[in-house]
Order: sequence, then C-alpha cells, then structure tokens
Amino acid sequence: MRRATVAVTAAALVVLLTGCSANQGAPPWPRPTDLAGRAEAAGLHDVWGQRLAEHIHTHLSITDGDEPVVVPGNIGHSAARRFAAEIHTHDTSGIIHVESPERRDFTLGQFFDEWGVSLGPGHVGGLHGDVTVWIDGDRWFANPRSIPLRDLEQVDIAVTTFGEAPHRSAAFDWPPQYH
Repeated sequence: MRRATVAVTAAALVVLLTGCSANQGAPPWPRPTDLAGRAEAAGLHDVWGQRLAEHIHTHLSITDGDEPVVVPGNIGHSAARRFAAEIHTHDTSGIIHVESPERRDFTLGQFFDEWGVSLGPGHVGGLHGDVTVWIDGDRWFANPRSIPLRDLEQVDIAVTTFGEAPHRSAAFDWPPQYH
C-alpha cells in the first residue's frame, strides 16, 4: 500500500511540474472547448466586460524542426459566449493577449495550461527533444513555463531532435494597432 501511495504521489508531482494536460500528441493542437474549465486549470478568470488595468500582447511562435506549429485562435475567448480569460488568443497570428482587472504577472505556463498542451524543458505537447527558447532573440535557459508574458515581446520555441541545430523564427512584424 505504501509503495502505491508513493508512486501516485510521484506521478502527481511530475504532472504538476511539467504542466501535463490533454493534448500530448503531435500538433496541430486544437483550442479547448471547455473555456471556463481550462481557464480555471490555469488559475485564470473570466474578465469579460470588466475594467482592465493590464493589457499586454506577447507573440508566440513554435516550430517542430523547421515546421511552424499553429497557435489556435480563441484559446480562452469566445465573443458568442461573452467569455474572455485573462490570457487568450483571438486568431492564429500567435499573439497572446493578457487583459486583467489587476496588474500581476502571467506566465507562458499558464497559457499552455489553458490551451491544454503540456510544456516543459524537454517537450511541447507530444513533441520531445531539444527545446530551445528565445525571448526577443536572447536565449532562455530556465523552464519555459516560467516565462513572464511581457508587452510586445516575442517568444520563440524550437523543438528539434537531439543534435539538430535549432532555428529561431523570423522577427514578428507587429501590426500597427499594437504599437
């Protein structure tokens, strides 16, 4: 009995540390349909119609080798349901919106939890290998889940087979309404 308890506790710890969730296969990873449930799993709230104190836009690009991975639109957002989580997307541009009634830090890990795609130092969803991360062209060496979402920053994640040289995505050309 004690060994089973230790095994279950260890498995739960691994899930918490890596942000494991439903979409563990290869991309494309769909947007979640349970908006409130996924937002809650990420520690986020519905802020539709609330006065906002924080409005941030971060661009995310993910590549599998040299193949771009699409970040779906309407992760955490639905105009029809009048729902907007504090972190959400509107389209497939890769722009992550942070809109909150309070100023606080939000992380890339929260976005992936809301999306339902696991993220950790050695994997993105079901992609396993060498995970290389850049923020505005500078290498990030810590766990990518801890990346703070900052205004007009570009986060590039490249997943390659071990030994394959990772390549950064081209610089994102922010549309004029974001400047």
